[in-house]
Amino acid sequence: MKSNRVLIMGAAGRDFHNFNTCFRDNGAYKVVAFTATQIPNIEGRLYPPELSGALYPQGIPIYAESELPRLIRELEVAQVIFAYSDIAHLDVMHKASLVLSLGADFRLLGPKQTYLKATKPVVAIGAVRTGCGKSQTTRYVADALQKMGRRVVAIRHPMPYGDLTKQIWQRFASYADLDQHHCTIEEREEYEPHLDRGVVVYAGVDYAEILKHAETEADVILWDGGNNDLPFYRPDFYIVITDPHRAGHELSYHPGETNLRLADVVVINKVDTADWANIATVRQNIRAVNPTAQIIEAASPIFVDDSAAIVGKRVLVVEDGPTLTHGEMRYGAGTVAAKRFGAAELIDPRPYAVGSIKGVFEKYPQSEALLPAMGYDAQQIADLAATINNTPADLVLIGTPIDLRRLMEIKQPSQRIRYELQVIGQPTLAELLATALK
Repeated sequence: MKSNRVLIMGAAGRDFHNFNTCFRDNGAYKVVAFTATQIPNIEGRLYPPELSGALYPQGIPIYAESELPRLIRELEVAQVIFAYSDIAHLDVMHKASLVLSLGADFRLLGPKQTYLKATKPVVAIGAVRTGCGKSQTTRYVADALQKMGRRVVAIRHPMPYGDLTKQIWQRFASYADLDQHHCTIEEREEYEPHLDRGVVVYAGVDYAEILKHAETEADVILWDGGNNDLPFYRPDFYIVITDPHRAGHELSYHPGETNLRLADVVVINKVDTADWANIATVRQNIRAVNPTAQIIEAASPIFVDDSAAIVGKRVLVVEDGPTLTHGEMRYGAGTVAAKRFGAAELIDPRPYAVGSIKGVFEKYPQSEALLPAMGYDAQQIADLAATINNTPADLVLIGTPIDLRRLMEIKQPSQRIRYELQVIGQPTLAELLATALK
């Protein structure tokens, strides 16, 4: 076993960034493989030569994580780099134990090794779990920065699920750009709200290249984090979101706890719908690990077009996909709206699921009577549309960050649920931002 042979465990995001920043041009190591999980159909592909650099002219193969034991043995792997997010501490150590039992080292790379330094101020948004409310917080921050007269460019955590050679760096300034790049539902959920505010979005695979382009048109870089991953850029001001509906998770998930410890400001979100005892627990946990952070409470009120039309209806609730799946939430904004506005029943979509959506329910049984809006490719979007239209509901409530009706025909009457961040008390997040950027 050669001491420099490396395998990177990932999910098409942090793994590629770790390679680009620490291994791509480093002749002291030989990266022999990536493994992939969470993201469908990423395994069996290649990290291409256009990204892997001169030391890897043939590219680097990507395998399913289930092949990890075989790969460690056959490729003589000496070091395994763990590089994905939103995973319980206990599960990280189970994976570490497997790797160690096979004779390899198990490593986590810290932020100092993987941060890129921008020439413009960086305001970063992160979270302790998927589904805490990064999207509405990022919208709030973008609005606040624009009111200060700053030119804001958002750089989004990677979601490279297509042809990696075409996603080295991408710039989105209009909905036409989303269509041109064949964006998935998950990508559209993150990009469209920025475009609606006139904020240009960059994303892709090579975040040094992305930064080089983004800095040409920005006064401030807004890092829009994914899952509960660490920022790719060294933040000048770091805002981290917590969720009292999952009190305790802020100290029990990787790398969410690291985010909590790094934060300048911690937002306790959803206080309008959470139990007081859970809010108190989150506050106590924040203070235990980050006593100097400014704590802000916020609500995420929901808005509907016609609340009276929900009363007494049998509804199908479509929620944000990642929040229900690896985020492990049992409900979202659509469920809150259905209950608040008097829906008679939530129709269980599982008996009517088709294709890949049926597989999602098998993998994530906690979704129960809610439909995760999964759409990683055209076929899955078609499966999602068929599942919606098969379900005998009086009304479809769309609780996703974008309007799914732009991507598919929904036969039943439907309403979109919207939600925004509402900061409670003072100082406000906008005031803290203004102070930090002086």
